[in-house]
Amino acid sequence: MTETQTQTIVTRNDEDRRYEGHVDGVLAGFTVFRIDAKGRLHFPHTEVDPAFRGRGIAQTIVAEAMADVARRGETVVPHCPVVAKYLRTHEVPGLTIEWPDQPRPE
Repeated sequence: MTETQTQTIVTRNDEDRRYEGHVDGVLAGFTVFRIDAKGRLHFPHTEVDPAFRGRGIAQTIVAEAMADVARRGETVVPHCPVVAKYLRTHEVPGLTIEWPDQPRPE
């Protein structure tokens, strides 16, 4: 990281059920999750403030969120295109993924 770049700090906000990305203390974006009856985290939406777009913040938020979910031993169900694309192109060690378009075993 160069001196002119700023770091995105990602935290889990359980009250609002989302992972938030802050840049210099300002909320730059977030990815929302909902927890189903089985305890799985469904990720329906990711959003970045227009003032922060083009900096890779969405990918940073999703990467940190997926790593945290893996550490917690939780399961992800990706509905958000940003989350789904990240998971299709990156391996997250220890992460359990249930793709919403996969048929359930009988």
